Amino acid sequence: MRSVVVTGTSTGIGWGIAKILTAKGFRVFGSVRKKTDAERLSAELGSRFVPLLFDVTDEAAVHTAAAEVRAALGGETLAGLVNNAGIAMAGPLLKLPINKFRWQIDVNLVGAVIVIQAFAPLLGIDRQLKGKPGRIVNISSVGGRVATPFLAPYHASKFGVEGLSESLRRELLCYEIDVIVIAPGAVATAIWDKVDEVDVTPYINTPYAPALERLRAYMLALGKRGLPPERLGHAVMHALTTSRPKVRYAVTPQPFQDWLGRNLPKRLIDRMIGRWLGLLPARQ
Repeated sequence: MRSVVVTGTSTGIGWGIAKILTAKGFRVFGSVRKKTDAERLSAELGSRFVPLLFDVTDEAAVHTAAAEVRAALGGETLAGLVNNAGIAMAGPLLKLPINKFRWQIDVNLVGAVIVIQAFAPLLGIDRQLKGKPGRIVNISSVGGRVATPFLAPYHASKFGVEGLSESLRRELLCYEIDVIVIAPGAVATAIWDKVDEVDVTPYINTPYAPALERLRAYMLALGKRGLPPERLGHAVMHALTTSRPKVRYAVTPQPFQDWLGRNLPKRLIDRMIGRWLGLLPARQ
C-alpha cells in the first residue's frame, strides 16, 4: 500500500486531500493538532487514515511523528509528503503587530521546512529503505505569485513556498525526489468564515478602513464560489502519481483572472486595485 504524509488534515484542503487519497487506496498519515480531530477523521475516513498529533512549528513533535511513520512503513519508502498546513493573517502591514507576521511565516514557511527535514529521509534519502523515491507536494496559492493589499504576511509566506520549492526541487535531483507546487485559488473551506471575524477596529481611524471593508465583502463572496476541497485532493493525487508531473499546478475557479494578474503590467494592476479599493489619492 502506498503511503503519504499530509499536514493540516482536520478541515478544508487537507481534509479534501486525505479524503480523496484514502478513497483511491493510499494510506494517509494525516497531521492534526487535536485528539478530537484525530478521532473524528479516523471514524470518517476509515482504516487507511492514520492520525499524527503535531503542530508543524513544534520541531520535536514533528520528528517524533516521523519516527512513528518510519516504524509503520516497515522499511519501505513514503510515496509522498504533502505540506498543506497553513494560516492566513490579514491587516495593513504598517499597523500589523509583528508577532502576527512572525507567526504567519513560522506556520506557513518555517513549519514546512521542519516537516520536510523530518520526513525527507523516508522519501528515499535514506538509501536503506526499499521502494521508489517519493514526491513532495507543497500547497502554495495563486497568491504565491500575485499579491493583494492587506494580506502581505500570507503572500510573503506563499511567495516563500514557491521559491523554497524551486530551490529544493533542484537540490533533490540527485535523490530523484521531485518537488511539485499546487496553487489553489478560492476553495470553499471554513477559512472564509474567519474573514467575517477579522477585527478591523484597530484600523477604523486610518485611510485603510473603507478599503478593508470592500476587500472583506469581496473575499466572503469569493469563498462562496470556491472549489470543493476534493478538487484539490484530485490535483494532489495527480501530482503524486502521474509519470511526468508539471512543476506547478494552479487550481482555481477563476483561471482567466489569475492569468491576468500574472501577465498584465504591475503598474496597471496597482492602479486597478487602487481604484477598486479606493486607495488612490483623490487627485488621481
